[in-house]
Amino acid sequence: MTDASATPAWFDISTPDSERARKFYNEMFGWNVHALDGTYALVGAENSPPTGGIGQAGPDSPYLGVVVYFPVDDVDAALARAEKLGAKRTLEPVDTPNGRIAAFTDLDGYNIGIKSSS
Repeated sequence: MTDASATPAWFDISTPDSERARKFYNEMFGWNVHALDGTYALVGAENSPPTGGIGQAGPDSPYLGVVVYFPVDDVDAALARAEKLGAKRTLEPVDTPNGRIAAFTDLDGYNIGIKSSS
């Protein structure tokens, strides 16, 4: 196993009202929230890479709530390993501007994300 760290690489908040959530987290924590469009916003310090996102959940959303993404060397291999250990895939691997990601539910049904470490 060569996965890099237990330190989160990204967080994602999937909510039925992303506009309300963006405002709440901005006011609660002072987060810089940069809307990409009406459905997704990046969170991060100005002039720094984003550290997370807030998205609009819909009927086809893979999850609802807060998901922490952990860095892995190979998203596809890590997802296959999670399934072999009993996890259930909830988000197919997909390439994003911030790296390759996927998500699964663990043995207790909690949503966990994985993100390419490079």
